[in-house]
Amino acid sequence: MLMSGEDRNRGAASALKNVGQGGVQPAGRAGNDPACAASREPLARSLVASAQRGAGLDSSPLRAAQDSHEPQHPNGQDPVACENETREAWARVKRRLRAELGEDVYTSWFARLELAARDAGCAHLSVPTRFLKSWIEAHYHDRVLAIYRAEDSSVERLALTVRGAAMREPSGQRRAHADAPATGGVPGASNAGDVTRASFGEGREAGSAQGPAAARVGFLDGAGTQTGSAGRGNAAAPAPASEAAGDIAGAPLDQRLTFENFAIGRSNALAHAAGDRVARHEGSALYNPLFVHAGVGLGKTHLLHAIGHEARGLGKRVIYLTADRFMYGFVASLKAQTSHAFKEKLRGIDLLILDDVQFIQGRTIQQEFGHTLNALIDAGRQVVIAADRPPSDLESLDERARSRLAGGLVVEVGSLDEELRMKILTTRIAAVRAEHSGFAVSDDVIAYVARHVSTNGRDLEGAVNRLLAHATLTGTAVTLDTAETAIRDLVRNREPKRVKIEDIQKLVASRYNVSRSDILSERRTAAVVRPRQIAMYLSKALTLRSLPEIGRRFGGRDHTTVLHAVRKIEKALGEDAAMSEEVELLKRMLQD
Repeated sequence: MLMSGEDRNRGAASALKNVGQGGVQPAGRAGNDPACAASREPLARSLVASAQRGAGLDSSPLRAAQDSHEPQHPNGQDPVACENETREAWARVKRRLRAELGEDVYTSWFARLELAARDAGCAHLSVPTRFLKSWIEAHYHDRVLAIYRAEDSSVERLALTVRGAAMREPSGQRRAHADAPATGGVPGASNAGDVTRASFGEGREAGSAQGPAAARVGFLDGAGTQTGSAGRGNAAAPAPASEAAGDIAGAPLDQRLTFENFAIGRSNALAHAAGDRVARHEGSALYNPLFVHAGVGLGKTHLLHAIGHEARGLGKRVIYLTADRFMYGFVASLKAQTSHAFKEKLRGIDLLILDDVQFIQGRTIQQEFGHTLNALIDAGRQVVIAADRPPSDLESLDERARSRLAGGLVVEVGSLDEELRMKILTTRIAAVRAEHSGFAVSDDVIAYVARHVSTNGRDLEGAVNRLLAHATLTGTAVTLDTAETAIRDLVRNREPKRVKIEDIQKLVASRYNVSRSDILSERRTAAVVRPRQIAMYLSKALTLRSLPEIGRRFGGRDHTTVLHAVRKIEKALGEDAAMSEEVELLKRMLQD
């Protein structure tokens, strides 16, 4: 379509105005690169000159003024052609990466890798996350550089940045841009590059205020209230309830689980004393870390909550986390690019309580757990950890973490004896009577339940709930007959303890002063052969495993080796009374 002379004049005037304000920008260039700014000006002037020629205007004075300060491309090429050549080279690089590394690797690590700029022999690449940046730098930097050099010999090095961080401006510049008038030029912008930086920087900052970088990380302060940390732009905004109770805040402490209602017996007296001392201690950490291990339902979680309540009552900043919450919080912080805030909040507390540490999985998560543990202990902050086994048996954790855990006070909570079970029942029944005044249980019934429900504390609580249901729903008193009927499923349906081959190996190794690795090894000394044969015999007698399966569990041995060991121990038991008593003792220890 042909333009009239008046339209061409208006187009030329508009182009001249845009050059004066730096408003003409070629598409696809980032705003911060000086080379980019230099390439925009000649293009803008060429557009103006074309408009002037179309309008019949003389552009020679403008060209003379421009030529006095126009930057020259290093190779004397047209900037637009150079820009196209750079982008074509980058497209070839990405195609080669896809072809050489495969579709899966390319999609995982390079699909979001972009070329931001190229100047002075350096290709500036950008990715959206810090994790992606560190991974590519550690594993693929040399490969990408070699492919880029093959496509563009002028590239000598790569510079990888995170797009969110690279585009963010100092707060002073953002305030200056925000104060600028809506019309007219941008104050302080001397060329097109400055205008681009101002507009792009403000837009990016406005977007990031609502993005992952502004994600809050909440925690519990000494008074038990929820606090939060957010980006500066949203510092006054309250955290949502789901977020305030989120990752690093951990699980809330159960108000019922305190030292006041913790039943103490021979099996847990040391653990209770250590926990109480740690919670009340002022100054540098004591028994650090305190590691409590016990089986299911033996009271270790009750002890952890009691420690948390006591410490918080003294004004300490406490975080109670289960292993799954720790893992979820760390992974979520990586996705939201707030891992630094997660680490800082977690390491800025007085007491960290971590439950079920045996479930921590994953190399990266285990490394972060180890770093957090070291940082807190080195800073004199208290750490209390619970698991279902001692540190030496936490085979899923790396050696350094196990060594650090074993370096503190390791306390085992043993099985509940009958006296302690009666205390637990009495405490629980008293708590129930506070809400149901008509609920009464005689000492004979308590003794009966304590004698027959011997598994763990949770079964005891279940027995109390059954007695309460029978008393309230039927309106009859709780007698021995009622108790027998109520807890019948807890007594009759209780399965015998399942014995594991690994448990047999550990117990026999400990009993005969050898290591489990010795039993699994090829050593044939008398000090190792006899314990190995006893362990094989017990595995056949106490488990349902076949001879080939037992052989595989003992270092990949043949089933005939296991059969020989079983027959030899059976013969020895009939001839040696002392050995027979020893093996029977091992059986009872494994089955109790």
